[in-house]
Amino acid sequence: MKLTAHVLDGHTLDIRPAPLERDWMDATAQRYAYRCLPLDMANALGWELLCQSGFSASWNGGDGLDDLAIVADPGTRAPAVSHFGHGVLTFHIPCLFRTDPRVELLVGGPVNRPKDGIAGLTGLVETDWSPYAFTMNWRFTRPCTVRFEAGEPFAHLLPLQATLLDQVEACWKPLSETPELEAEYLRWTESREHFLRTLHDPASQAAREQWQRSYFRGVDTGGCPAPRHRTKLRLPMFNRGG
Repeated sequence: MKLTAHVLDGHTLDIRPAPLERDWMDATAQRYAYRCLPLDMANALGWELLCQSGFSASWNGGDGLDDLAIVADPGTRAPAVSHFGHGVLTFHIPCLFRTDPRVELLVGGPVNRPKDGIAGLTGLVETDWSPYAFTMNWRFTRPCTVRFEAGEPFAHLLPLQATLLDQVEACWKPLSETPELEAEYLRWTESREHFLRTLHDPASQAAREQWQRSYFRGVDTGGCPAPRHRTKLRLPMFNRGG
């Protein structure tokens, strides 16, 4: 699959593969947040667009365009504007993204990067045909002032197969109707309960291990390896194309 950013002449675009690291995860005790592999993988799944200059934005709670004030850092121009009103902060993206046929682009706020007072909105863009630019929008959750630093991510991009969800056959059934899976689940819950019961005993195996690694290692409750398992993502940088 090919993902191309057609940058408008006279502009530049700061984009990177989304990194695994998050400041708030670094700040957890012994960086324990990184033990959650699903969280790690989601962090790095896609690409981030970065602010090219810093600015502050303040919303007073009103619905008008002038109720959101933006102050650029000295000597710079803010990359966001008040365009829609109702406490919506809008980033104009100076490029057209194009994808292969039947591949769309999910555009939203940076993944697992909570920001106090404002939330990134999410859109799905048909980038396999559209000649139109799109914006990245954030909505204030309360009247306040927020700060975006130069180099801070303001959008996350993830290509999706357009027909994948249409092909899903969604159903539910009791776990007991799948005895082998139920047995594995029960073994896991028993193991989890024993681990938590003994974790505070310094002489226990749980205390020595600190956390259960079966999912991280990609093995089932019997120690058998999964047929497919990933612990890292390596997405390409955007390079100058021909």
